[in-house]
Amino acid sequence: MTSMYPDAPGHRGVDTSIAAAEMVAGIAGPLRRMVYKTVHEAGGCGLTTDEIAAALRMPRYSVQPRTTELKHDRRIRDSGQRRPNVSGCLAIVWVAVATMEKSA
Repeated sequence: MTSMYPDAPGHRGVDTSIAAAEMVAGIAGPLRRMVYKTVHEAGGCGLTTDEIAAALRMPRYSVQPRTTELKHDRRIRDSGQRRPNVSGCLAIVWVAVATMEKSA
């Protein structure tokens, strides 16, 4: 049985998006756990996607899809806070809402 989003990387039905999802499928779970752990350890102050990427020393493009998956899986939520991201725009501050029980 094939895993479905958010347990597996999603795509937009475009060939390049499908290829990218297939390429990251093997590492998405471990990355998702790393992102969740980083947000959880930040506690109530939360983290933006850029802050998570900086803490993990990973590119934002590897982290952002994991935050979306974790949001859909109800493991993290929008805190309602906003902080400037690298571009200067306001970004969602994510906070953990549950323990990571799934094998992600």
